[in-house]
Amino acid sequence: MTRSVRGTKRGFVILSAVTAGLLGLAVPVAAQTAGGEATAVQATLLGATTTLADTGLLAAGTPYALQASSIAGSVPSLLTADTLHATTIASADQTESEASLGSLGVSLPGVTITADFLMARALAVVGAAGAAAGEVDGLVINGVPIQVTGAPNQTVPIIGGMVVINEQQTGAGGAVVNALHVLVSGLADVVVASATAGTAPSTASTPLPLPLSGLL
Repeated sequence: MTRSVRGTKRGFVILSAVTAGLLGLAVPVAAQTAGGEATAVQATLLGATTTLADTGLLAAGTPYALQASSIAGSVPSLLTADTLHATTIASADQTESEASLGSLGVSLPGVTITADFLMARALAVVGAAGAAAGEVDGLVINGVPIQVTGAPNQTVPIIGGMVVINEQQTGAGGAVVNALHVLVSGLADVVVASATAGTAPSTASTPLPLPLSGLL
């Protein structure tokens, strides 16, 4: 009976420590990677910026978990989406961030974009290069279904700008990935499903090609 009670108490202590970390209570840990952040939507339209389901920045060395979610979200005259979720978690030797949403609809002059599901994941581990992954399902631009290759920084030219799919920056210190990035010069800058872990390099690991032809 004594062994059973001790085992139960030990299990409770472990569970309490894990729960405390997830709830944002201080739990001592070893030195960590740089911080993280996840955002379902960051949209700038004519200079005004709106964020939806944003965790905020998880500071370096902070053993917490941050999350934000919403059943539905919108930016008037620009964007609608549902099931928005973002989370970033720090452990003893790594930081993980993830953002996702569904039923995306973006409307700009001469440009309409829809997608069924989008997700971005970033990982930074002490002693290893940052890792990033983006997923975009059911993407349609101006009525044309887009074949998503899965390669980083796939671009689709549109009127006045471009759409970047699985936009990534990775390096020794961390990674940042945007599942979808819509740029229209002088009008809009829309990032959908963005995840950052650690400290990403200031320039993309793969140069983005210029949209010279094939406008949709």
